[in-house]
Amino acid sequence: MIEVKGLVKTYGAKRAVDGVTFTVKRGDILGFLGPNGAGKSTTMKMITGFLRPDAGTATVDGIDVTVDPVRVKQKLGYLPESAPAYPEMTVGEFLGFIAEVRGFRGAAKTAQVDRAIQLTHLAPVRKQTIETLSKGFKQRVGFAQALLHDPAALILDEPTDGLDPNQKNEVRALIKNMSAEKAVILSTHILEEVDAICNRVIIISRGQVVADETPAQLRARQPGARLDEIFRSLTHGDI
Repeated sequence: MIEVKGLVKTYGAKRAVDGVTFTVKRGDILGFLGPNGAGKSTTMKMITGFLRPDAGTATVDGIDVTVDPVRVKQKLGYLPESAPAYPEMTVGEFLGFIAEVRGFRGAAKTAQVDRAIQLTHLAPVRKQTIETLSKGFKQRVGFAQALLHDPAALILDEPTDGLDPNQKNEVRALIKNMSAEKAVILSTHILEEVDAICNRVIIISRGQVVADETPAQLRARQPGARLDEIFRSLTHGDI
């Protein structure tokens, strides 16, 4: 579903992403880990078409993001870091706007908005302006817009950031339930999240992939060690 080959992105003298290569199949929940500044968000922005790579390719369902970025965006749901939204809109208005951007009109638009609100438990704040919401509810609005059009692939940058423990468990369960029919890339700083829902882990450090394996294979590198200790030994940094 998602295929990344030799992605490179350079900012001045700094190579933020340096030849990153991996694939994500339908049914995968890929935990995408790395210390701050490792190149995680830059890689995800190139896959989504938000940034153009300096070299390499990224395809989604066989479509090259540099050749047809609009069709790629139709296949993807993207939750960027900090879940940007229009603060003066109500939750319902914002999701209705997103539905129209996605091409839904009339009854189809209403149905998609209702479905997204139900999945993300936003009904109590549907008529509330986004600027008045807590951080956790704002994050859920971001997640709702990412899954509104029922995309084939989801790219989620810190989807449980700001949520309380119960909300985190709800979002994790939702991602896991949806994953059978989708390819999911999940960037997170919460290692328990990787254990809870990911069937694969990629660790990136200084713009390069240093591990691509299952959580069990990652643990087998250092039997008895905690996941954060293994992470530090691979990246020489904190997640």
